[in-house]
Amino acid sequence: MLTALMCCVAGFSALLPHVASANDLGIGSKAPALNIEHWVQDGNGFFKPVTEFEKDKVYVVEFWATWCGPCIQSMPHLADLQNRYRGDGVQIISVSDESLDEVKDLLGKKNENVGKTFAEVTAAYSLTTDPDRSVYKDYMTAAKQQGIPTAFVVGKTGRVEWIGHPMDMDGPLAAVVEGKWDRDAFAKEMVAEQKMQESMQRLSMLASTGKFAEAIALAEAQGKEATTDASKQRWMEIKYSLKLSAGSLDDDSLAFFRNRIKNLKSDPLALARFGYSLYGQAQQGVDIKPLLANVMAAMEEVAKDADPQMRPLMFNTLAMLASESGDLKKAIASQQAAIDATDDERQKKRLMVMLDEFKQKAGDGSAGDGTEK
Repeated sequence: MLTALMCCVAGFSALLPHVASANDLGIGSKAPALNIEHWVQDGNGFFKPVTEFEKDKVYVVEFWATWCGPCIQSMPHLADLQNRYRGDGVQIISVSDESLDEVKDLLGKKNENVGKTFAEVTAAYSLTTDPDRSVYKDYMTAAKQQGIPTAFVVGKTGRVEWIGHPMDMDGPLAAVVEGKWDRDAFAKEMVAEQKMQESMQRLSMLASTGKFAEAIALAEAQGKEATTDASKQRWMEIKYSLKLSAGSLDDDSLAFFRNRIKNLKSDPLALARFGYSLYGQAQQGVDIKPLLANVMAAMEEVAKDADPQMRPLMFNTLAMLASESGDLKKAIASQQAAIDATDDERQKKRLMVMLDEFKQKAGDGSAGDGTEK
């Protein structure tokens, strides 16, 4: 769980919308003109290349790359948004900084997840590439954004209204289109978020050097200073994650995690992620045994009725946790259930490798009935 926390901290600044100072680009800034070299997709002829933003129209300038997995995953969502707002004066413009050949090569390939070529997937919106990176510099660099995909919503007055991950854009975009967006309120939220970023960076430094007591104290202090329920909740979760990583599972921490496990039963994917994270903690030497019975019972209950696509993940995670608990009989049965739940031959082979490991351990007499020897 500490690893997950550190990943969160590391990626925090890359996804954080930036509030502009004098020479920066941020919320409320006039959006720079576009000087894009290659317009590759045009919404099946519906859109024309854009340089200056027209009044009373809304634009999304999104940065992507062919090698970026999250960018690829966002493409169908961008197409859905463009189709939804096609008649409402909204134009989505995706900008890569790669060569035209690299982009065309991707478009000719098939997206196996949706059964269409990437050209078909992105046909609804404007897909472009700008190898000289001028637009990237005007937007991403100026806004101090480091990670892609990142989207900028440019409102009806040509100002930047929102910056963030395109998968989080639905609400803000709808509000901008409907004239209900509160830019000033969002900018204030970003000031608070930037202050949180600074604290997260300090916390990351403390935790990565093993100074858990100081990191926990910082999280507690920030939680007391938080002004919204969401930020209070975030700092509380960080505090307990740190306590777990520090091996400080006191009664308060156990109560928190057991309640969390109970609540996660309504979200199988989140429960599986939690279980996998817990297993990862055990591999780093953290004693997770006080929580094993709770999370395993919850996963057993949820796995049997989970969506068929979720079952391999649920049973595989349950198997790893059972192995950690010393119950290799349950680990073997759960891993076999994971194999039986998938029709993907490649996935079966990967799962069978772990099944063989569990069987080998059981055959060596390591454990097999839930008791350690």
